Amino acid sequence: QVQLVESGGGLVQPGESLRLSCAASASILSNYGMGWYRQVPGKQREWVAGISSGGNPNYADSVKGRFTISRDNAKNMMYLQMNSLKPEDTAVYYCKSNGSPSWGQGTQVTVSS
Repeated sequence: QVQLVESGGGLVQPGESLRLSCAASASILSNYGMGWYRQVPGKQREWVAGISSGGNPNYADSVKGRFTISRDNAKNMMYLQMNSLKPEDTAVYYCKSNGSPSWGQGTQVTVSS
């Protein structure tokens, strides 16, 4: 069973930045697309950004131009650079691989003044 561990969340003020990391337990994930999702209590988990096995990114309209997804297959890592954060970005962020049904525990991002 592949394990995913998210980290890098925290409390920041509007306009600030955070970088989230996702560590995967298996190199098999380098063969699959991956993505970042987020969830607010009481709402469905939503897709934020995705990256193909070859490194091609895609973004939800709500984060386009502010977030950057990247991956390092050699290190089994994926990242989400989040700039110009807004209060509506507050959520628990999760990473996911298309090659595994597993979810990590998530990392909390809170944007508040």
